[in-house]
Amino acid sequence: MKIFLCEDSLEGIFTGIYEAWASGLGHENVRVLMKAQYEPELFAEYEEVKPDAEKSEKVANSIQKKISGEAFRVVCRAAFSEKAKRADAIYRFLIEGFHYGAVILRLLQNPAVAEVFALARKVANEAHQYLEFIRFEQLANGILFATISPKSRVVTLVAPHFADRFPRENWVIYDDGREEAAIHPAGGDWVVAEFPKERADLFLEAYGASDGYEGLWKVFFHTIGIKERENPNCQRNFLPLWYRKHMTEFL
Repeated sequence: MKIFLCEDSLEGIFTGIYEAWASGLGHENVRVLMKAQYEPELFAEYEEVKPDAEKSEKVANSIQKKISGEAFRVVCRAAFSEKAKRADAIYRFLIEGFHYGAVILRLLQNPAVAEVFALARKVANEAHQYLEFIRFEQLANGILFATISPKSRVVTLVAPHFADRFPRENWVIYDDGREEAAIHPAGGDWVVAEFPKERADLFLEAYGASDGYEGLWKVFFHTIGIKERENPNCQRNFLPLWYRKHMTEFL
């Protein structure tokens, strides 16, 4: 078994898939795994794959031309999952997709299709919930700053919503687990960039003065609650505990 180890990025995954396909070893003899998450296997040969923009672009173009744009969106969402075997799941899906074409999206009984759809659906659901659960605070320099700790890589998926909602604001959505952030300059386009924890801590230390709205929001949250109707179990169903780490009303 030949296993290609790719980096944890869309470009890295697509490059790994390109190399696996080009190896000519037969799909049943090749796997694509995340370099940082794999468990060594006996009798397996490993090859590390460095991200290559040209190879990644070829895979992306092939998905859109030979399957469909919707398939490309599904694959991208699946690539944002936290699951260790997502790269190989995408590879198996593309093997089927390049064979069947656009109809592959309707073959939900196919195990490769079902697995990628499950990954993509979980990522999309988490991103959708974060549209409601993200809490910004206004820093002393006027920047709106939000910290999140998602299971999946959702900053790329939630950024368009806030760019449309706050087009004239400077804002940052920081994923503290992956140390990356969606950064939006007022009136400009948003980008996703590396944001090391040390840099984020220094940034918040320098500009993290409270604007007073945090306290007002907490008072409002607790004031409108009706003690006799509190139902923690029901609340956890709609708002799991792990989402609350950076939500103002629970701090």
